[in-house]
Amino acid sequence: MKMLAGLSAACLLLGGAVASAQAPSLPVSTIKIIVPFPAGGTTDILARFIAQYLGEKLGVSTLVENRPGASGSIGSEMVAKSPADGSVLLLTATHHVINPSLRRHLPYDTQRDFSPIAVVATAPNALVVTKNFPAANLAELIAMAKQAPGKLSFGSSGVGGSNHLSGELFKEMAGIEIEHIPYKGAAPAMNDLVGGHIPIMFDTLPTVIPGAEAGTIRVLAVTSLIRAASLPDVPTLDESGVRGFEASSWFGLYMPRADGNPAYTRLVAAMAEILAAPATREKFAIQGVGPGQLTGAAFAAFVDSEIGKWSGVVRRAHVPQE
Repeated sequence: MKMLAGLSAACLLLGGAVASAQAPSLPVSTIKIIVPFPAGGTTDILARFIAQYLGEKLGVSTLVENRPGASGSIGSEMVAKSPADGSVLLLTATHHVINPSLRRHLPYDTQRDFSPIAVVATAPNALVVTKNFPAANLAELIAMAKQAPGKLSFGSSGVGGSNHLSGELFKEMAGIEIEHIPYKGAAPAMNDLVGGHIPIMFDTLPTVIPGAEAGTIRVLAVTSLIRAASLPDVPTLDESGVRGFEASSWFGLYMPRADGNPAYTRLVAAMAEILAAPATREKFAIQGVGPGQLTGAAFAAFVDSEIGKWSGVVRRAHVPQE
């Protein structure tokens, strides 16, 4: 996929720009970043970027391992039960703060068992359709859905992700009924959208843009309140008639509960430097994402607030617990 490949290439170009000042090394020789989703999605690409530059800054080897399943909770459980020495990290999406509202028996406590390091990136979602979808714009899609309630469906990367709840919020605010089809990650959902197996999908811009550029899918709207710089001709849902609609995805880096381990402080400092580098911001902007601005304690407070926010959305949307 062209845009995701571009983000991977950006990793190679940014080495000198973000890793020139090496931070103190960790007491481990290798960092493994667990991505709880399949390879090929936005979370996976961001993890490979972060792995490269954390390795360069801290003087350690790094690798990325995909552990998909259960809306991210399988990989998250692995990290929660790993040593809190910086050797195993978790890079995940908004699912992490939504799962507590969706899953009755998570095998970990989202707030107690992790130490939040940094928000890596933020991005609006986009509402996309198959290239031959009969609606030319959002108003026509809404009209179709109202004429045949429950006949249309939308895909997402899994139950409880921000793209799933973007769809639920869209249903609520537009007054329509469309069926949700969850997948085990963004990449397989996008493949089915391109193949015409599902008609509609919400997903983040880095996953959406390659298909839009290739003409294999169409983007009807973005979920931010202002248009995305990478898709300037695509309207927002707000300006398309769903007034006040806003929903974004963010991606966070965590370690197992640190309990004062100095590795946590070193990782927070290293991530702050990487995310503050102008080259990071420039390359992320091309892909439709922005570098995160919250690290350490500020990120931990944000996690707490997001858990409260999304629990309300889940409740109002009547999303069933699993």
